[in-house]
Amino acid sequence: MGSHAPEMPIQVDDETGVWTTDALPMLYVPRHFFVNNHMGIEDEIGAERYAEILYKAGYKSAYFWCEQEAACHGISGADVWHHYLKRLSQRGWGFFITEELDIEKGTAKVRLENSAFVYHYEKIHGKKVNRKVDYMFTGWFAGALDQIAEAQGLPVRTKAEQTQCAAEEGCDVGYFEVTPL
Repeated sequence: MGSHAPEMPIQVDDETGVWTTDALPMLYVPRHFFVNNHMGIEDEIGAERYAEILYKAGYKSAYFWCEQEAACHGISGADVWHHYLKRLSQRGWGFFITEELDIEKGTAKVRLENSAFVYHYEKIHGKKVNRKVDYMFTGWFAGALDQIAEAQGLPVRTKAEQTQCAAEEGCDVGYFEVTPL
């Protein structure tokens, strides 16, 4: 298995130590630290409630990210969507592949390969946990698509759902679908 250096620009402020990629400050943390915190919250409040909270926060964050990155790079429409999924993939969450995208209709289908969550859950449990564990990502896709559509003056608003997860028996990849409200 080969490896390579990160493919995204990372600047570190000499005075503050803040890491920045493109237009936004970033955090660089070990995956186990992040996922263990995620699992700890899930254990306390339940996966369903945690998924609801993360959907709203993720939607808001993706909307903001796409707005900032579109302005930073002077891009719009599908270019923002593809840039977003590229950056997500470059940051180690997994590989996000657009299988379908129609901004005007408010639809998209995203395949997720090599999910950081699936990897960690399987490492901890020694097997597939047979449930959807990538729910943190779900709101991201609706937030991104809504920002892109709104920036183009389109009235469509969307919702997203994870329809399959690689942590489920018989599944090797995850899928997310975005549909109009």
